This record gives sequence, structure tokens and C-alpha cells, in this order.
Amino acid sequence: MNDLGGNGLRAHRRTRLAAGCAAVLTVVAGLGVRAVLCGEFAKCAGDALYTVLLYALLVLAVPRVRPGRAALLAAALSWAVELFQLTGLPDAWGRHSTLARLVLGSTFNPPDLLWYLVGAGCAGLLHRLLRTSRVAAAGGAEAA
Repeated sequence: MNDLGGNGLRAHRRTRLAAGCAAVLTVVAGLGVRAVLCGEFAKCAGDALYTVLLYALLVLAVPRVRPGRAALLAAALSWAVELFQLTGLPDAWGRHSTLARLVLGSTFNPPDLLWYLVGAGCAGLLHRLLRTSRVAAAGGAEAA
């Protein structure tokens, strides 16, 4: 059994706060990209940001998740949703629900699979960099 001390709880709270902020910023960025830009770039950016949002939500739910595992899970969930579009159900549901259309998309598009990997990779890299810098800063503070 893992008993978190005060420092562990504070670290989890900071991680959850950062993940929550990242999720909100990702939604704003995704909606902004779609509102301001059009064409293929906006679509690809939206696909990548979809996976970044899933990544942030995973870290929010499980703050101890490692960046590599979170990236794999976010990409896998994105791929699962994309492959689910092959059934036609998301398209049908999306005609009646804006939320369903936003969450599930509508039609399968093979290049989306690549952009989900890009989003997961970028989120994982940023997470790893932030974790490394936080650990280095904590180590430096303890040594002082």
C-alpha cells in the first residue's frame, strides 16, 4: 500500500491543477483553431489537440501516470474512437447531438490516426520535460 505524505498529496494536487488547466487550454485552442483557420491545417491541428485533451484528462484522473504510458493510452483511445467511426454510429448520433459529434467525430479518416500520434507524442514530451524540470528543481532545493 502506498501512503502519500503531505508532499505527495501536494504534488498530486499540483499535477491535477496543471492537467485541468491544460485540458481547458486545449479545448480553447481546439475551438480557436477551428474558428480562425480552415482547411487541412485546422483539421490536423484539431485531431492532434483531441488527443492532447485526452492526455490531459488521463493525467487529471491519474496524476501518477508516467508520460509514456499516458501518451500510449491517449493515442489508443483516439484510435479506438476513430475506428468506432467505421460503424457509422458516431455519424448517426452526431446528426442529433452536437456533443456526440464533438466527442466522437463522424467519419473515419486514416490520416487522423497519424495526427493522434503527433498529439500524444507532443503531450508526452511536454509532460516529461515538466516532470524532469520539477524533479531537478526539487533536488536542487534539497541540496541547498
